[in-house]
Order: sequence, then structure tokens, then C-alpha cells
Amino acid sequence: MRFLRGTRHQIDSESRAWPRLDGRARPLLWGVLALLAAGAAWVAVTGVLARAELLAAQRSLTAMESLKTANPAGAGARGLGSLAPELRSAAAHAARAHHYTTGPAWYLAAQVPLLGDPVRTVRGAAWATHRVTAEVLPPLLRLTDGLTGDARAGGSPIDLAALRREAPSLNRAAQVASDIRTQSDELPGSTWLPSADRARTQLTGQLDRLAPATADAAAAARVVPAMMGGQGERRYLVIFQNTAESRGTGGLPGAFAVLTAIQGKLKFGDFGNDTVMAGSRASVNLGKEFAADYAQNAPTTTWVNANLSPHFPYAAQIWADSWSRHSGKKVDGVIALDPRAMAGLLAVTGPARLADGTAVSAGNVVDLTERSSYAAIADTMERKSFFTDVAKATAGKLLSADRRHYPALLSALRTELKRGRVMAWSAHPSEQRELQQENFAGALPEGPEPFAGLVVNNAAGTKLDYYLDRRLDWEAGRCGRDGRDVTVTVALTNRAPATRLPAYVTQRVDAPPYTTRPGDNRLLVSYYASTGAGLAEATLDGRIALANVTTERGHPVFTLDVELPRQSTRTLRLYLVEPPSTRPPVLLLQRLVRPFRYAVRPNLRCNG
Repeated sequence: MRFLRGTRHQIDSESRAWPRLDGRARPLLWGVLALLAAGAAWVAVTGVLARAELLAAQRSLTAMESLKTANPAGAGARGLGSLAPELRSAAAHAARAHHYTTGPAWYLAAQVPLLGDPVRTVRGAAWATHRVTAEVLPPLLRLTDGLTGDARAGGSPIDLAALRREAPSLNRAAQVASDIRTQSDELPGSTWLPSADRARTQLTGQLDRLAPATADAAAAARVVPAMMGGQGERRYLVIFQNTAESRGTGGLPGAFAVLTAIQGKLKFGDFGNDTVMAGSRASVNLGKEFAADYAQNAPTTTWVNANLSPHFPYAAQIWADSWSRHSGKKVDGVIALDPRAMAGLLAVTGPARLADGTAVSAGNVVDLTERSSYAAIADTMERKSFFTDVAKATAGKLLSADRRHYPALLSALRTELKRGRVMAWSAHPSEQRELQQENFAGALPEGPEPFAGLVVNNAAGTKLDYYLDRRLDWEAGRCGRDGRDVTVTVALTNRAPATRLPAYVTQRVDAPPYTTRPGDNRLLVSYYASTGAGLAEATLDGRIALANVTTERGHPVFTLDVELPRQSTRTLRLYLVEPPSTRPPVLLLQRLVRPFRYAVRPNLRCNG
């Protein structure tokens, strides 16, 4: 009983410690509760309405994209006339969704820990969609409309004046798209409401595509008018790389041509092949480092060795000066592309035709230029002429493309630039800076970022790199303040068949002092490491190997001379010590015939 009385006394004491609501306070409490309930109901109702509007906006954007994808030529020709209604519909729905998700109730609900996460996500998604449809997409569609150029015969394929006019709005759109992408990353991505999470995932996926595309469009508006001769005639040396024989930038410089641009009108001429330039000489100073790395291979006096380095601006400057001295005509830049890039462009225009009626298409241009022609044409000079004819037919098809295809054609060109199968160098410094900033210049990056690059150069004079498989495995191990251990494993496989290969494909111009068989290959294999990296050990097929160590643009380069017999795999393993970091490396992807395969495993627990 004493215990019960004591407990009751304690309860009574605690009850008296809490203030009792008098008659005047109760209505206030009920009013607050009613206000909270009303706010929650408002958020719930407007949330349903906002979701419906966002879905409607998404349907309009999807319809707009489908229209361009299903009929790019028609969409380009009709421009805003066909796409603007869908954009206006998307913008209207997005504006209503943004309106529904603003106000005090939504703001306060978004501040509630955990419970408010999906509210914040939906609110952010509505805001982002509204800004995209109102500020980013309109100038992009106006740009698409301007790509059809002058409808009169002989007019420019691109309206350079319209492109210049849109430059300021595209610059703003690029900045807005970048800001939206950054702020969308801050939205909660894993909440208690799956539909909100899906909305965020969809939004970030779209922005991942839209932000860089808008930045590229803005850069194009800044440089394309001048590069296409809007301020006077421009000339560009165009190099067609043959990736059946590897070089640092991709492939052997085979056929070439000169592209002339005057007020946006384009013309190809001066087609030739590497034989024409065999005696050419360049007088360019690329620095002591370049000379130390490559002088023994005479890159400035041997046309086909100008691009041993993966840094395309080096090769471009050598080729430009060589052509200028050979022809007496200066060029304003150099463009290089390979057969897979040609395939990407021909997929838009349709096949080109050779004089004998042979079709050169997206489906056969790689095989035609890098394999089957070697078997079909025995005479070397005749075969080189065939390569030139393929380049000439492809160039003619691109220039004669229906202007309705220009938006899709330029989109394909952007894709190949991003993939590194098309590279461009400008002799005009401001334009070159833009090209490098957009990663269109094929430049080997400098700086402290972790880096990994596998580069092979054919050292045998064969055309066997058509059959070359490459794989790189990069794995970070122990990490501390002094650095992190990195193991790099490179597997090279020569899948050349044992029989029925033409002699020109298998010839060994390196004249090795050891016995070889037709189909055996030889490669200079270079690994480009992070700035500050050191080599602890190198092995080839499990045996200690000596690597030649050089430096290029701040990157240590470890090179081995590797004989690669047909139907065999050689495995190179490098044990490195690099500056401490948790970040994976930026990869250099040398584009050859067969895809480059890789795996990266960083150590996320690095505490350096």
C-alpha cells in the first residue's frame, strides 16, 4: 500500500508538473492540429496532381524524342513546326507541376526529417522539369531548326547566322542544365516512397544526357561558324585511319583529303594516300620530351609514324606542316576518322557507291577497308587507290546528304567525336581550347587525376591488328599516406587465322632475328600511368620483364616490345605505386577494330 501510495503521489506530482490547458488554450491546440492536418491533406492532394502533370510532361517529351528518332529527316525538316507543340505541352504540364509543389505547406513538409524526403524529391523534380522545358530545350530546338540551312540550291548546309544568334541562349541553357544536374544530385534518392525514387532516377538519367549535349551545342555555336568559313575560307586536312595497323591515335594514316569550307559550303578535294606523302617532311618543334620519346622512329619525316603518340595534336601538327610543305597550301586544322566512324555516318545517309557500283555501307565499310580488300586486290598500288576511292565515295555521300538529315548526321558526328573515333585539331588557339575542353581533340590529359592508358603500336608492318583483342584489369590494393599499390594486368590475344591470309597482311617488314610464322605479330605495348606513379616490377607471362620508362605530358609511360604469335595470348602485369586516392582512374581508350575490354576495381577504403 505504501508503494501504491508513493506511486500515486509521484504520478500526481508529475501531473502537476505539466501545465494544464485552460479553456482558451484548447482551441489553439486544435487549431494547430487542424492546420497541420489541412497542410498534410494539401500536400497529399497537390502531390497527386503534380505527379499527374509530371507524367503528362514526360509523355510529351517522350513523344518529341520518338518523333525525332522515328523520322530524323522529317523532324529536322519540319523543325519547330513538328516539335514545338510537344514542347509547349511539356512546358505547360511542368509549370503546373512546379506550381502545385510550391508554397508554405510543401516547404515545411520537405523539412521534416525522413518523412519529408519524398516531398523534397518530388518538389525538386517538378522544379527541374519546369526549368528544363522552359530554359534548356527551346534554344536546342531552335538550333535544330537552323541546321537545315539555306533551302536554295548551293546554299550552306547549316545556317551559320542562326547558329551565331543562338550562341548566347545556348550558353545560358548549358549553364542552367549543369546547375540543374548538380542540384538534382542533392535530392534524396532512397526514400520510403518508391515512386519518388523512380522519378529522381529518371530525372538524373535524362539530365546525364541533356547536360553534356547542351554544353556541346553551346560550344558548337561558339566555334562552328568560324570553323566552317563564316569569316573567310578554311581548309582542313582529313586523315582516314586504318586501324588494321595500330598507331597511338588509332590506326595507320592511309587515305587523306582536303576539306574546304566557305560560308558554310563544304567541298572535298586533293584526295591521296600515304604513298603520295612518303617523302614529305615536317619542321615542327614539339618539345624535348616528344623528341626523346619518339625521335628514333622519325615521326616528322615518316608520314605513317607521325601518330605513334596517343596525343592527337602532336600528329595533327606534323601532318599539317608536312602537307603545307608538300602542296604549298596551308591548312587551318586536321580531322581524323576511322572506318567505324564512317559506318556511324553512313548509317544516317545510306550507302555510298563506287564507280563500279559497289555499295559502301554502314554494315560493310569496316570489313571492306580492313580485311576483305586485302584478299580481293593483290596489287598494292591498286589496293591503295581502292581505299582512296572508298574515302572519296563516302565524302561525296556525306556532302550530298539531304539537308533534312543534317540534325541526325550532326548527332552521329557528335557521337563519334565522343567515342574518340573522330578527332579534330585547329591551328587557331581559341578553337583548339574549345575542342580540348569538349574532349574532341584526342588530347592526352595532364594533371593529378588517377589515369590508366593502354596503347599499342604495330611494330611489324602487318595488318593483323584487325584480329587483336585487348583487355586491361586495373586493381588498387593497399593504400596509405605514402601511396596506393596498383596492379595492372594486360592480356593481348592474336586471333589471326593460321591460313588464307594475304601475304601483304602477314608480311614482317621489321625483319626480326628469330623465326616467325605467317600470322605472328609484334607490338610496342605502352602503359600510361598516373602522374607520380612508380614501377615496382613488370612481368610478361609470369617472368620478370624490363620495361622502357619514359614520360609524356606528366604521365610515366612503361613500354615493352612484345612478340605476339598467332592464336596466342600474352599477359603483361605491372605492379605500381601511385599517389593515394580512392578514385578510379580516367581511362584512355585507344580505338581499334575490336572493342577494348577493361575492369576497374578501386580501393574505396584508402585513407591517404
